[in-house]
Amino acid sequence: METDAERSASTTNVASTSEVSDLDPIARVRKLLFRQMLVGIKDGRFFLGNFHCIDKQGNIILQDTVEYRSIRRSSPSPTEQRCLGMILIPSSCRTSCHVDCSIEEQLSLIQLKE
Repeated sequence: METDAERSASTTNVASTSEVSDLDPIARVRKLLFRQMLVGIKDGRFFLGNFHCIDKQGNIILQDTVEYRSIRRSSPSPTEQRCLGMILIPSSCRTSCHVDCSIEEQLSLIQLKE
């Protein structure tokens, strides 16, 4: 027969375990903070900036961002760049997202839970 103390201890243990699994995605995102991120969007432009945050919908905010886009006219450089500062990239426009980190960190970020 289980005592009240044992029941509360097992309940607390289950609650703390579920909180850790809930915080795991948050911990992963925190590792990305202030890292350089390259984000591609549907119209072919790329944005390189420091990762600032992401919301529940998957919109990304980058700070100190530089926009790169290809230009069609003949010029010495096939891409044009301009400084933008802080920008929001909607998840619906995003086609690619790359983070500047080591291979080990990349693998730990993309591991799937089984």
